[in-house]
Order: sequence, then structure tokens, then C-alpha cells
Amino acid sequence: MIRVLVVDDQALVRAGVALLLRTAGDFEVIGEAADGNEAVRLAERLHPDVVLMDLRMPRSDGIEATRRILDRRPNARVLVLTTFAEDADVYGALGAGAIGYVVKDGAPEELVEAVRRAARGESLLAPPVLARIVHRAIVAHDQERQPQNPRPAAALRLLSPREREVLALVGAGLSNAEIGARLHLGITTVKSHVSAAMEKLNLRNRVQAAVVAHRLGLVDDAFNPRPDPGPS
Repeated sequence: MIRVLVVDDQALVRAGVALLLRTAGDFEVIGEAADGNEAVRLAERLHPDVVLMDLRMPRSDGIEATRRILDRRPNARVLVLTTFAEDADVYGALGAGAIGYVVKDGAPEELVEAVRRAARGESLLAPPVLARIVHRAIVAHDQERQPQNPRPAAALRLLSPREREVLALVGAGLSNAEIGARLHLGITTVKSHVSAAMEKLNLRNRVQAAVVAHRLGLVDDAFNPRPDPGPS
């Protein structure tokens, strides 16, 4: 069962999302929170696999709550619930470590599948959205909300050739299944390489991994993987 914490300041939204997930059969809604502070407390106490996080809430917003939850529980997956996909706050939450986002007016089955994918550690970002996030991150160099900017040569030396290859494809926006098909690897093997690269570079999720892949020169401006530069 996938343990989910639902966070939204509207009780009707929380109830509807909770009912939808419980009906799906493979979720356990372990808690509900009406603001960011309550979300942080419940996440620390209940250890959810996925936190469905609203952004605009009283007392503490979703961006701050996301950062605080992941500071304390780095393995949690925070999935943003948003009304508008172009909301600037979405980018702040993704920079704080959220794994992706879903819109509230989307199809119910899309929300259910998004939570399943988040629990598996898969980023829920279309390549154009990922491109905008990477561009904003590189331009802004927001050191508090984005992954640290490692020295390319030193960072590349930490990774094996296969890890660099996989990280480049993450930076290009490919899913684990797409990476596996491209490299003729099983999904479990791909996950292992992604996890190893992220651990070595101290990254929380695939969004941050994509940003770093660009900073390390593994991906070009058109989101195509470059030939492995190797450590220098």
C-alpha cells in the first residue's frame, strides 16, 4: 500500500482526493492537513510515501512546507496539487524538491496514476516544463532552493560512465522506462544507476538531477544528451 498525506486548505478538496485514492485500492490515506505547518508535523510523525501538497495555504505555504519536509525526510515524495500549471509557485515548489505536479481540474485517473508514479520516484514533468525549470534554475542560481552547483570535473569523477550516461538521459527528460529502452537495460538497473548518481551528487529528486546534468555539460540546450565528456 502507498501511504499518502493529503495537504490542502479546503476541506472539500481533501475529502474528495482522499476518497478517490481510497477507492483506487492500493493507497492508504494516513492523514490530512490544512496548512503547511500541520503538514510538516504529520509528515514527521506518520512517514508518508507521498505528500500531495497544495501551494497556497495560510500560516505556511506549500513551498516552505515542501522544503521543511524534505529536509527532515529526504526520501519522501512531495507531489504538488495546483490549480494552474503555469503558477509561478509551482517552480518554487519544484526547486524546493517536489517531484512533480498535478492540476486539480485534471482527470481523476491521472491523479491516481501520478501518485503511483511519485511513489516509484518518477518525475511528473513533461519535457517542455522540465526545460523551463532547468532554465530558471541555471539563470537564478538560487542556492537555497536548487541543488548545489558542483565543480564539473570533480562531480564527473564521482560518477561511473554508465551513471553519467543515465544522468544525461534524466537531464533530457526521459523516464526510467525510456532510459531502459534506449540503453537496453532493465528498469531496476536504471533505477539503481539513477539512485547511485543522485546519492553521489547529493540530489533529492530527478528535477534536481536534470538541473545538474545541464550544469555538468551532459545535456545541450536543446535537451539532447551530449557524448560522455568523462572526468578531466
